[in-house]
Amino acid sequence: MIRTTFSVLMLVGMCFQASAQGKKVTLEDVWKRYEFAARSTSALNSMNDGLHYTAITKTDNGPTLEKFSYKTGESVGLIISANVIEEQTGKRVNFVDYEFSPNEDKVLLATDQESIYRHSSKSRYYVYDLKNGKLDSLATEGKQQLATFSPTRNQVAFVKDNRLHIQDFDSGSRELISFGKGEDDAFIAGAVDWVYEEEFSFHKGFEWSPDGDYIAYYQTDEREVPQFTMDIYGKGLYPSEDEFKYPKAGEPNSDVSIHLFDVKKKADTKVELTNDYEYIPRIKWTTEDDELVIYSMNRLQNQLTLWKVDAKSAGANVLYQENAPAYLEINDNLRFLKDGSFIWTSERDGFMHIYHMGKDGSIKKQITKGNWDVTEFYGFDEDGKTFYYQAAEESPMERAVYSIKLNGSGKKKLSTQKGWNDAEFSNGFKFYINTYSSKDVPTLETLHNSKGEVLRTITDNAALKTKLRSYDIAQKNFFKFENEEGTELNGWMIKPQNFEEGKKYPVLMFVYGGPGSQTVKNQYDGFNHFYYQSLANQGYIIVSVDNRGTGARGRDFRTVTYKQLGKYEIEDQISAAKYLGGLPYVDKGRIGIWGWSYGGYMSSLGLTKGAEVFTMAIAVAPVTNWRFYDSIYTERYMDTPQNNGNGYDDNSPINHVEKMRGKYLLVHGSADDNVHVQNTMRMVSALVAADKQFDLFIYPDKNHGIYGGNTRFHLYKMMNDFILENL
Repeated sequence: MIRTTFSVLMLVGMCFQASAQGKKVTLEDVWKRYEFAARSTSALNSMNDGLHYTAITKTDNGPTLEKFSYKTGESVGLIISANVIEEQTGKRVNFVDYEFSPNEDKVLLATDQESIYRHSSKSRYYVYDLKNGKLDSLATEGKQQLATFSPTRNQVAFVKDNRLHIQDFDSGSRELISFGKGEDDAFIAGAVDWVYEEEFSFHKGFEWSPDGDYIAYYQTDEREVPQFTMDIYGKGLYPSEDEFKYPKAGEPNSDVSIHLFDVKKKADTKVELTNDYEYIPRIKWTTEDDELVIYSMNRLQNQLTLWKVDAKSAGANVLYQENAPAYLEINDNLRFLKDGSFIWTSERDGFMHIYHMGKDGSIKKQITKGNWDVTEFYGFDEDGKTFYYQAAEESPMERAVYSIKLNGSGKKKLSTQKGWNDAEFSNGFKFYINTYSSKDVPTLETLHNSKGEVLRTITDNAALKTKLRSYDIAQKNFFKFENEEGTELNGWMIKPQNFEEGKKYPVLMFVYGGPGSQTVKNQYDGFNHFYYQSLANQGYIIVSVDNRGTGARGRDFRTVTYKQLGKYEIEDQISAAKYLGGLPYVDKGRIGIWGWSYGGYMSSLGLTKGAEVFTMAIAVAPVTNWRFYDSIYTERYMDTPQNNGNGYDDNSPINHVEKMRGKYLLVHGSADDNVHVQNTMRMVSALVAADKQFDLFIYPDKNHGIYGGNTRFHLYKMMNDFILENL
């Protein structure tokens, strides 16, 4: 039996309401003019004193780097500008990123930035001396990666041609030290490979020790990893090929090891770990200059070991080990304290919580407790013995900011508004910027002291709020219902602005549904939400439901999908469609579903395994069989195809095409390095073999994001037309 309850969240200060007299939202408003994008501050960096921050300001005369007071928000002085550098050195440096030296007397400037993959890039770097106005460049030709100051010396480490380099700027000869095996594309020192960058979410593969005496770095051997090739059509007469190493599920991964480079002795040593491991998802120095911690994981990612390494001998001993019934997710929450103890976050009791661990790896105290997840760990003020964190304590659809003492007492909710709160703290935790929004309120940024008291407003998006009041905006309402198994699921619904009781409406469901994700959030969305407003204007009800496997509801809710991705997720989306079809104002014969990436996988399953309830589907950049996706992500949730072949195939849309009866639009970018267009081509082959008609659109040379030029507007216009014609 499917039951439901509706709960409409009414917020104080709601900034837009449905208005019959207001303007209608159009696709051009959303994807050409970006009328509803909220402003927010970015690239703020706290200075050493914790009282000031720096930010790049773009002007007609080029970029400037300014220093601001946290307390007042006022500029307290220009640090550098492209014009000043040009006047003093004769060199034009239009920087896009920067890093201060440890004592803040020099600035490392990145120019000519060029993307590599999702997170990584390469640039031309310069070091500018703020005292004497001298400008130095790194002593290599072309662009470099990941340039970083030493914490104690006038040195910069960087990656070039897959090798690590240290440049000493105090040396009259501009001494350049090179180390790490990286003679060809099969070896990478100091950076990481595609799959580490994408699935472990980092790209800097080296770390200076606290006193700058050592550099710990990743050495990656990609020789056994299969090569993937994409055609790049470009504008020339002949296409070119983009080749990169991409380990698909069950295929060989890179051989990764950690090395220690002694900066004084110029000696390089490999760290030998004494157990078998597949991955090294993080390295981190303790507060001691000669103590490194290495994370290692097995291939199934259900066992994590922390190794404490003596940098002098490169000897490694187990500090801590954690096992999981399904899998472990990696985060950056490890913090070492002055007494050698450390802070750790774990789902060991079923929910993500903060733990204080002894220097021997034993649990000293569980700091946070309850049937809710800590969703961000901001840090620990050791002087004040206070933790700062974000949690989904009140609702998985919301986030709030909290503080709590080291002994577990004095818990305080710092954020005051219901919705989505996030915080960015200054050095020393004296101040933080709270970023708030809700489904009805665009981004509001406020400055607070460590007690949570508001000191000033930074960004209020007042102009956007005024603009929104001039539009006819339909409300997004939250609801809950139970699937056939009695599991309560969260959803939201947008009804047409001119909704009439007694009339039946078609429904378009939006889905993502992947492990740990959420689409049902009390958070402002300046893009898809307003695309849905344009559909609501045209008489559609829009709905999204977070199925089992999604986030902020604890370990067991998320990991129920383990080894069978797609099974429970699509069952829940089908349950939602059946529930919606039973509502008096829904035309159950006109329910469609759409999604992107994992959502494209889900929408494809919807039109095949859920053919009895879904009459139309749009799949953008979908996975169509998990055998085609990368090793780290896929095997974390599915084990390997060698061990779990049925799990891979039972819920592959390719294997259910004969069930499809509705209208299907399949879209992909041909240069998608993440979810390869191979997924779509194999789906096409299966559909043709099953004699199923469908619509296909390929965006040449577009990656997984399918953007640039007029592409995004073109895509949504095409989807809009397909929906109008087929739903």
